[in-house]
Amino acid sequence: MALKSSQYDMIMRDYEQKQLHNRNVLEERYQKVYSRIPEYKDLDDSIAILSVQYGKKLLNGDDHAVTSLKEELAILRNSKEHLLESAGFPAGYLDPVYTCPDCQDTGYIGNKKCHCFKKAITNLLYAQSNLQEILKIENFDTFSLDYYSKNHIDPKSKRSSYDIMEDALAACKNFVTTFGTDFQNLFLYGDTGIGKTFLSNCIAKALMDEAFSVIYFSASELFHVMAQSTFDKDVDATNMYDYIFNCDLLIIDDLGTELTNSFVTSQLFSCVNDRLLDRKSTIISTNLSLESLVDIYSERTFSRITSNYTMLKLVGDDIRLKKKLRNVQSKTK
Repeated sequence: MALKSSQYDMIMRDYEQKQLHNRNVLEERYQKVYSRIPEYKDLDDSIAILSVQYGKKLLNGDDHAVTSLKEELAILRNSKEHLLESAGFPAGYLDPVYTCPDCQDTGYIGNKKCHCFKKAITNLLYAQSNLQEILKIENFDTFSLDYYSKNHIDPKSKRSSYDIMEDALAACKNFVTTFGTDFQNLFLYGDTGIGKTFLSNCIAKALMDEAFSVIYFSASELFHVMAQSTFDKDVDATNMYDYIFNCDLLIIDDLGTELTNSFVTSQLFSCVNDRLLDRKSTIISTNLSLESLVDIYSERTFSRITSNYTMLKLVGDDIRLKKKLRNVQSKTK
């Protein structure tokens, strides 16, 4: 996933702060050693003087200067180690300090991003996704099919809510597995509280853990940001507007709960259409029926969605209500 320049700069500034902090820690350690062992500073001064002297000899053509310097430096360093040990300082006390020894706080090992850099990307994406806290409790590990009944039969498909949700879960996992290679979009629709948002969150966490950029908006929040960017020229909203169109995955939750007008209708079409053209994946969830979708957002938006999204209709009882009832029952026992 290619980071935006602002995101990359943010991560690199964090590395600069780590480097500065660790240099200060090392400097404080040196001052502590110098105050307790004055001889140690004398040895450091001697090393500096020797380096200058032998540097001059090397420039004057003394081919043995480097060998001699190494021998004398080894003696002085050995003396320094004995001084530290005798004063009770631990081994390596004055070694360079790194938060990540593997990349030495540069973020890179050779030309490749260090594991700590990849972790920083993930943390940044979580922070910018609007999902950081909820994904701790809503993810594939915590998703349970136990809330869906095999006796609840959908009158149209003649299938149980359990079977329908089992297939939807498999489709969502496939969406994650093939993300970045197969271009897919999901449209989750059905009654309130049956797991549409939960499934979206499962996908979001799985992809962000792989360092893909994911951003979540409720429909009302999304169109509010778009309005601020368009009419108020708000700088933060404009930056977010750009991110909405360019993130790897955009999640629009609860479409239909916003105050719909011509601006909202046109912005939804632009968002859906532009992301399709750029092959940027989108997940939309709604309580609306497909018939209502046509009436509210126009046939051209409906056509873009039905032609390019995997349509997953979810059925079942209100899971949120079931969870509340279970909590109440467990407390009364």
